[in-house]
Amino acid sequence: MPELPEVEVVRLGLESHVVGKTVRSVEVLHPRAVRRHDLGGLDLIGQLRGQRVSSAQRRGKYLWLVMEPGDFATVVHLGMSGQMLVQPPSAPDEKHLRIRARLDDGTDLRFVDQRTFGGWALAPIVTVDGTPVPEPVAHIARDPIDPLFDAESVVNVLRGKHTEIKRALLDQTVLSGVGNIYADEALWRAKIHGNRIAETLTRPALRRLLTAVHAVMGEALAQGGTSFDALYVNVNGQSGYFDRSLDAYGQEGLPCSRCGAPIRREKFMNRSSFSCPTCQPRPRHARSTISPA
Repeated sequence: MPELPEVEVVRLGLESHVVGKTVRSVEVLHPRAVRRHDLGGLDLIGQLRGQRVSSAQRRGKYLWLVMEPGDFATVVHLGMSGQMLVQPPSAPDEKHLRIRARLDDGTDLRFVDQRTFGGWALAPIVTVDGTPVPEPVAHIARDPIDPLFDAESVVNVLRGKHTEIKRALLDQTVLSGVGNIYADEALWRAKIHGNRIAETLTRPALRRLLTAVHAVMGEALAQGGTSFDALYVNVNGQSGYFDRSLDAYGQEGLPCSRCGAPIRREKFMNRSSFSCPTCQPRPRHARSTISPA
């Protein structure tokens, strides 16, 4: 699933190519793509037609287009395989095209989704902690590259969590945008095993971890995100390259770039965790959701 850097790359593309444009028409080509819009596809089409896109926003993994005058937004759920592509109308339809919006400059904004887990929905804008966000995003915490992100407040929250630190990093109500890939990368950089209980970590260790989260996000964003297949692309259909810079995630059996020990893979919450057995020793006594793969 796309994480913060991948979604931010898409947002930047929408900001460049879609903001300031007016929606002339909308086609919903698959009902699952609008299943989160309670009033259905015809209502979404009717509400979007003639609307001007005033901004492209994001919080964590959540992406939305604010429609003028700013009282509602088109919330985009990328799911596992969703793509937002800007195409000339002459471009052939993608095999998994689900929604097409024709803009006033003649281009198409296309939502392509092979696995149909994603979609569009319209939602009112509400103000949370001084920031306007769509109602479905109101419970989501700020992410590490948000200018108003308060790392010390997150440290305080983590110090009160009697759960594995990796599970806490993945909790979008604690801090948003971190998924499995970047959690493993940040934990490797901070030399912390993901099975450590959050409340047992010192404040300096937690600050070091949040600094690592911020750094790995920034580096991934600079490289266009992480792509392991053709499903994640930016609005121009281009893939990211951060997978070439990964130190832990997906590196099972390869030597740790810091100490040389082979990276291990362990089971975690129906997925995999990757860590260095030397740099990130597994805690001896902890309630475990990470086990040998």
